[in-house]
Amino acid sequence: MTLLAYSEPVRVEPEQLNGLYTQLGISGAEDVVCRAMEEIALRMNRMVRQFAEDKLDELRKNARSLVGIADQIGLIGLSSVAGDVTNCIDDGDHVALSAVLNRFLRVGERSLSAIWELQDISI
Repeated sequence: MTLLAYSEPVRVEPEQLNGLYTQLGISGAEDVVCRAMEEIALRMNRMVRQFAEDKLDELRKNARSLVGIADQIGLIGLSSVAGDVTNCIDDGDHVALSAVLNRFLRVGERSLSAIWELQDISI
């Protein structure tokens, strides 16, 4: 058996975070970012459950809303993969959906870590 190691760079738009800090101030931006990160983590868990239960309409709604949440805090890579999840559901491709959802989870975990680190640097 061959094990493939997969590494994909996290794509974060730091200017989006800087814009939030400029527009909302430190306290307001931290609040927005923390709430977004919590919501992303909750929705990621929900999406895994929805996929396992074959609730594709709910999974699609969560993926769709994650596009906006991720864009808001500059997680453009996560936003893109969430859009791919939606496309797989729309195409009815269950096999691709499984693969893309796993990619989404990997990118999501790494994106949350990256945004946390960027937030620490900007304070």
